[in-house]
Amino acid sequence: MAETTTAQLPAAGTDVLRRLRTATAVEHRAVEDTLDLLDPQLTRDRLVQVLIAMHGFWRAAEAGLDAWARARPDDAAGVDWSRRRRSHLFAADLAALGVASESVATPDLPPVADTDEALGRLYVLEGSSLGGVFIDRHLAGLTHFAGAGRLTAFSPYGEDTGSMWHAFRQVTRDRVAAGGDADRLVGAAQETFGALAAWCGARAGRS
Repeated sequence: MAETTTAQLPAAGTDVLRRLRTATAVEHRAVEDTLDLLDPQLTRDRLVQVLIAMHGFWRAAEAGLDAWARARPDDAAGVDWSRRRRSHLFAADLAALGVASESVATPDLPPVADTDEALGRLYVLEGSSLGGVFIDRHLAGLTHFAGAGRLTAFSPYGEDTGSMWHAFRQVTRDRVAAGGDADRLVGAAQETFGALAAWCGARAGRS
């Protein structure tokens, strides 16, 4: 994960969503470039490779968030955590492509200590649903995937994508406004994005 120097950090008073976007830009681009899911020549094997990597990462990331939700049920309910879980959707997409997913490898991610860290991790997971809308459309236009039907993990909310993202943004801003630690929230997002970039680079890179 690339180091962020003090000069690169936004000012402390900057909106937390803007800070998150700026602080994770390098890792975000690394993930997009590695996966390259908008490639017109995307093959079934490449898509399966990506889905396996994403399924493993989401399983690990959600395990930490599930533990947080048990410890902080009110905060989890406030961000609608149960609706935001997606690892089962990656498993379903793999099944639609004829691939078993019970024994996929998972990365070793740190535990989620509190709601600040949970929101930082969720920023990465939830933000992926925005780009997932374009991935979903792209896959629908590739005739060699037509037999699999619509895959659901990349764009899990359909027409509700915008409202789900808006709700997450509001919860995050409210958390910081109420005294949450923006630095730790942003740090958790950087750590999660860095882990995702490293995991995808190792597991879903081009062969």
